[in-house]
Amino acid sequence: MNRGQSDFGRVYEEHVYRVYGFLAYRTSNRESAEDLTQATFERALRAWSRFDPRRGAEHTWLLAIARNVLIDHYRRDRSDRHEPIEDHELGTAPGPEETFVDDSELREALAQLGERERDVLTLRFGADLGGPDIAALMGLSLANVQQITSRSLRKLRELLDAEGHERVPDQSAARTQPQL
Repeated sequence: MNRGQSDFGRVYEEHVYRVYGFLAYRTSNRESAEDLTQATFERALRAWSRFDPRRGAEHTWLLAIARNVLIDHYRRDRSDRHEPIEDHELGTAPGPEETFVDDSELREALAQLGERERDVLTLRFGADLGGPDIAALMGLSLANVQQITSRSLRKLRELLDAEGHERVPDQSAARTQPQL
């Protein structure tokens, strides 16, 4: 298929915030999320001619690329020294990452989860994907995604309750209905 840059421009406009939300949720750092979002779309543009809509949705394809960019980022930077940018330093309105992870207790609790648990929650709440899309992206069954989501939220709630904190998304928000 020969798709032009105008098609890619549409894809960018439709999905940039979803990709950014996913990366912001995982990095908890606005600057890193912006850089990784840019890298994701650079890779996507280079691979645009190979995208096959019969194999998956545009957003699923983009988030697979974003996951790979994130993995590459962490492989390069194993320092774990990510310092959040303060809002007063930027002089801008809060970004989507403040919606998802805006305090150290939640970041610390998320860090205690396994990689797969963090990936599922990040795709669900950071990228706003439903269960079927997460299952397709991660090569899991829908039931497995729902179980991982439920158990991960329960574990987060336990970790935060132990610290007297209660900012875990409600489990009913994580339940997804199969899309027909």
